[in-house]
Amino acid sequence: MDRRKILLVLAAVIAALGTMLVWLYVRGADSRAQAQFDTVNVIVATQDIAPGETFAAASQAGKFEKKAVPANTVLDGAQDDLQGLTGEVALTSVYAGEQVIAAKWGGSTDVDVTSKVIAIPKGKMAVTVNLTDPQRVAGFAKPGSEVAVFVAVAPDKTETYYARTLLQKVTVLGVGDTSTITTTKTTKEGESTTEPIPQTLVTLAVTQKEAERLAWGTTFGTLSLGLVNDATKLDGTPRVTDKNLVE
Repeated sequence: MDRRKILLVLAAVIAALGTMLVWLYVRGADSRAQAQFDTVNVIVATQDIAPGETFAAASQAGKFEKKAVPANTVLDGAQDDLQGLTGEVALTSVYAGEQVIAAKWGGSTDVDVTSKVIAIPKGKMAVTVNLTDPQRVAGFAKPGSEVAVFVAVAPDKTETYYARTLLQKVTVLGVGDTSTITTTKTTKEGESTTEPIPQTLVTLAVTQKEAERLAWGTTFGTLSLGLVNDATKLDGTPRVTDKNLVE
């Protein structure tokens, strides 16, 4: 084969290769263009969310919305509903317009909730009460928990002593620092002993009327919490006294 024929063959191969490369590029461009039109619905933050803010509180405050975004921009772990992160808190800042991804959320023990700004649901206020471990359900009441609040009024506080449900269902916004108080007990023999009792600050989301009830209950009675859920049945039962305790 002479030199001219060799050059013609090489030119034909190069031309075919060039044509193939152009076809592959056009095909890839079509795929990229199509991906821009294919969308996926994901949860996006509508407002800034601070570290330590619970998913439940942010949701109640209206800080999430479902939005269609291009399929090729969906982040790993992006959430497509408001159930996937139930019970978790923000581990870092989540900014308005940002996709809500699982990596930025975790358990309440992974972040100091009380050292950050908490989200207060619309129409509510944050009120803090100081409770012992048994009064806060042995520590099971966590940020995002739904709780009922009970009050027991002792004879030395008011003329009428009783126990009853004070608030049927409120949300725990935060669980704060623990301090220790001492209580003095006197035996029948007249001996006095002191016992340390740890107390923990618990912040609740309440209405104005509920806050007033908590203030009264804290001043004149003893508060305690009960964990509840959507299936818990709570009725307006009468207050319990020594006269109807066993009825």
